[in-house]
Amino acid sequence: MSIYLDHNATSPLRDEAREAMLAAYARVGNASSVHGLGRAARALVERSREAIARHFVTRAEDVVFTSGGTEANNLAIASAKAAGAKRLIISAIEHDAVRDSALANGMDVEILPVTGEGVADLAWLEARLSGWNREADGVPFVALMAANNETGVIQPVESAGRLVREAEGLFHVDAVQMAGKLVFDFAGSLAHYAALSAHKAGGPQGVGALLLACDAPLTRQMHGGGQEKGRRSGTENVAGIAGFAAALDAVQAGEPARMVALRDALQLRLESVEGVRIWGAGADRLPNTLCLSAEGWPSEIQVIAMDLAGFAISAGAACSSGKVRKSRVLEAMGASAEEAASAIRISIGRTTEQDDVNRFSEAWTREYARVRPRLAAAV
Repeated sequence: MSIYLDHNATSPLRDEAREAMLAAYARVGNASSVHGLGRAARALVERSREAIARHFVTRAEDVVFTSGGTEANNLAIASAKAAGAKRLIISAIEHDAVRDSALANGMDVEILPVTGEGVADLAWLEARLSGWNREADGVPFVALMAANNETGVIQPVESAGRLVREAEGLFHVDAVQMAGKLVFDFAGSLAHYAALSAHKAGGPQGVGALLLACDAPLTRQMHGGGQEKGRRSGTENVAGIAGFAAALDAVQAGEPARMVALRDALQLRLESVEGVRIWGAGADRLPNTLCLSAEGWPSEIQVIAMDLAGFAISAGAACSSGKVRKSRVLEAMGASAEEAASAIRISIGRTTEQDDVNRFSEAWTREYARVRPRLAAAV
């Protein structure tokens, strides 16, 4: 059985989430129906909404359920366009769900650069917003993720949010990777929108949410029955929503510290290997994420080699179709093309044990030592 070290892609379903979902599946009733069974389903949705709101420091009425983080990101960006945004500033490290949505909506996209440690350059953002031409570019709209999915680097969203608010713009945060790992204070972020996804926290796949500030414009993209107060039509995924809330409630206070200890122990072992570079090591990171590049060893070959050895990891940038490509996140951080093409991500979680980390370290270093002479000879 493989040792699972790919929690940033999806974290295994928590027992508490599974139990909550099974209980919901045993019910009968559409949450939009007015009879007793429908009202019971609605009550479960609303209790879950309140629980999720508490975890992200916002009001229950500001939680809009979606099919996941991708839909939430798309909904925020489409709403920005409808509100008058013509040019979108996104950080160089945004997920494709933000980047591609902006391009698909026909807006000009401007890139907010990051430092060599992968942190957004707020001096650049401040200067850019101070010279904003509202007549030509419409309402300023900035997207900055809370923490990067590849490197784990945490972004200064509160400071960025303050700059955007002062410019009377709109601010969107992809907070998908924060769920279940660190507290994301939506109110404190000053964001107008934030995207969430249940399966990153040990909830089910296929359910997420968009958090909305009270002054955030929203234009629905899903039309039909007018669910979610008319903001996102479609029958609510009652079981998925219940599982989402239960997963968040099940997160233990000591989980982040335990993951930090495991990650740092793994980093200490791997960073001493010749040809290895750890990305974002000098910045605040998610407690579970380690991104490295190995000189001359392509990402896809590493992933395959580790899979054959019994370990599930990801390349630096693994897209939804399962293909592997060089990491544009690392390129934005100043990586060479070779470094960007040789990056992998190890993301641990609540199911990871010290023995898992030790065995991975031994397997990876042994395989790299075996192939490195051949890689060097091929240069």
